[in-house]
Amino acid sequence: MKRAFLFSLLAAVLALAAIPARAVQFFNDINVTSASSIHDAICILCSVHVDGEVKGDIVSILGSVEVNGHADRDVVSILGGVTVGDHASIDRDVVSIIGPVHLGEQATIGRDAVAIIGPYHAAASANVGRERVIQPGVTISFPVVILIIILIVVLRENRRRRYFQAWYHAQPHP
Repeated sequence: MKRAFLFSLLAAVLALAAIPARAVQFFNDINVTSASSIHDAICILCSVHVDGEVKGDIVSILGSVEVNGHADRDVVSILGGVTVGDHASIDRDVVSIIGPVHLGEQATIGRDAVAIIGPYHAAASANVGRERVIQPGVTISFPVVILIIILIVVLRENRRRRYFQAWYHAQPHP
């Protein structure tokens, strides 16, 4: 019985160690220094400040995102804003829903820059890979925003559930 418990505890510790570092915060800002990197940054009722590297997505709800380093994937701010500093880069999309988007000198966005119900300001030397989408507030309704948020949460939860199911089935069963 003790061996089974110790084996389960060891398996849980190894599984947690295999998951890349993620920062999920409520009411507490996430700060990624220039000497560090994390996988994902998810912040609810707080802000994300990146001087280093984020190797996944950055999501802030009711808070802002400031990237002065590098982000490998998407940056999303809902009821906040996104600021991409001078010489900073984001490999995929930048989306701000009900908040401003500011792109600094020689800032690089790999795909689209989207500002829904918020101002968009980009320096002349800023580079956006695909499209710049500015959606004024009069053409979108609040229920559509709620629907988008629900879809994002459901899709992320589905991805997380598949990951844990695959991990569970890969473990040897006695």
